[in-house]
Order: sequence, then structure tokens, then C-alpha cells
Amino acid sequence: MTEKAAPKTPKAAKPVTVVTPEPVMAPKTNILAIVALVTGIAGLTVIPFVSSIVAVVTGHMARKEVRRTGEQGDGLALAGLITGYIGIGLGVLVAILVVAFFGVVIASGINQYGY
Repeated sequence: MTEKAAPKTPKAAKPVTVVTPEPVMAPKTNILAIVALVTGIAGLTVIPFVSSIVAVVTGHMARKEVRRTGEQGDGLALAGLITGYIGIGLGVLVAILVVAFFGVVIASGINQYGY
């Protein structure tokens, strides 16, 4: 006689644990760096000289803060510094040219009328 094999019982399935990845938050961008870039651009276009000074001040503050906290925005702060210094340089150059222009106009007027 042939013996019948006992029916196999299925093995218990291992419990499956579903791992959902935690959302990775990117480091935040330093607000002063954004302010430095925006005011640096404004210093070259809309509000010359005054805005450039704000860009230089906030750019230096932002770079110091980025190094201290590890936030993003060092490139933005550097761009704000560069545009701020360019705006200050252009403002000084324009002031020198205006003074020189009026100096030439006044000097030529004095000689022409014999004063």
C-alpha cells in the first residue's frame, strides 16, 4: 500500500514592515542673503547708491550668519556684495563727473565774462 503524505501546512508569512521615508527638508536660505541680492540689484537699477550701501551691509551680515548657522545663501550674499560695491563705485564715479562738469562750466563762465 502506498502511504499518503500528510498535507503540507503553509509556513507562516513574516510580517512585512513598510518603511516610509521621512521627508528631507532642504536647509533654508538665509533671509539676509536674499535681501542683499535684491537691494544690490535695486542699487544698480531703481534706487542707486542708497540701496547699494544696504546691499553691502546686509551681504556682510548674511555671509557671517551663513558661516555660523550652515544655512544656504552664501552665493546670494556674495552676489549682493558684488552688485552693492559696483553700485557704490558707479555712484562715486557719477558724483565725481558731476562735480567736474559743474567745475568746468563755472570755470568757463568766469573766464568768458571777465569776472
